Amino acid sequence: MPHFHIDYSANIEKVVDMGALCEAIRAAAAEIDTFPTAGIRVRATRADHVAMADGSSKHGFIDLIVRLREGRPVDVKKDAISRIFATLKDFVAPAMATHSIALSAEMRDLDAELSPKFGNVRDHLEDQS
Repeated sequence: MPHFHIDYSANIEKVVDMGALCEAIRAAAAEIDTFPTAGIRVRATRADHVAMADGSSKHGFIDLIVRLREGRPVDVKKDAISRIFATLKDFVAPAMATHSIALSAEMRDLDAELSPKFGNVRDHLEDQS
């Protein structure tokens, strides 16, 4: 872990390259020591049915949820979420200059006993250092 899940309103696709945003989040996460590279997952899910603010279809949103295994100190998590959120804000800044977009993020700890994991991604990483 961590797993990053981006929920976004469909109208954002016109002004934000969601695939490139996923890669930007992945790259930023890979630079944070508390996030093991093999555990990073970033995905985005479009919300086709949205109602916001005054009901105008001009408004859009991007909501980033970060799930990770429990056990990291609060200061480490605060640093990590602020760095990831800064990446999101920087990436979306050009679109926000001309479009109504709400950004939000949340980090959630998962109970390791209730969140089994299995995989062989580490066996296939190019940089084994």
